[in-house]
Amino acid sequence: MSNDGTRVPGPVVCAALGMEARAVRRGLTRTPVVVVGYRARRADRLPDACAALVVAGFGGALDTRLRPGDVLVADEIRTPGGEKAVPCAAPRLLAEEMIRDGLSVQTGPLVTTGHVVRGKERAVLAAQGARVAEMEAAVVAAHAGRLPVAAVRVVVDGPGHPLWHPGVLGRGLAARRVLARIGPALERWSVLLVRGEDGTAAR
Repeated sequence: MSNDGTRVPGPVVCAALGMEARAVRRGLTRTPVVVVGYRARRADRLPDACAALVVAGFGGALDTRLRPGDVLVADEIRTPGGEKAVPCAAPRLLAEEMIRDGLSVQTGPLVTTGHVVRGKERAVLAAQGARVAEMEAAVVAAHAGRLPVAAVRVVVDGPGHPLWHPGVLGRGLAARRVLARIGPALERWSVLLVRGEDGTAAR
């Protein structure tokens, strides 16, 4: 149930920033979007009962296989401290739905850190198998409890494309356009998830 006692029948999308939330909403017809803040400091805004929690927004690539504008659908959510990774709900199904819409999509582990990753730290995390770094998914997953969780990140920076670089504005605008296109696939995926067509029905 939501904080006001209302049950949310479908998934809820979580975005750190208002800019990300506005972009994601453009492609959604029935799915609510909650702004959880930088590092998900306002995760208490999330409902207690829904079909799934989906973290969506921008992220930083850790390896050169992902380029700005590409989408990573996480198959698990990690933290640098080595705590047990959280598996994501039906990641391949979600990736397939996004590919149907013409997006450049890959799957793989995502790592949540408490800061922007750059330089040598990027290489260290990549060597551990993570594909993208961001700052909210693990916090949302901890809040979710037994609810299914998914995470979708559109790449803005990465090796060879530093965040603090003159080209970041253009990459950010391009990533926002991609983020605005993920909504239809998210809603199709959520229907399949609730029906259990991924093999496991949502709780």
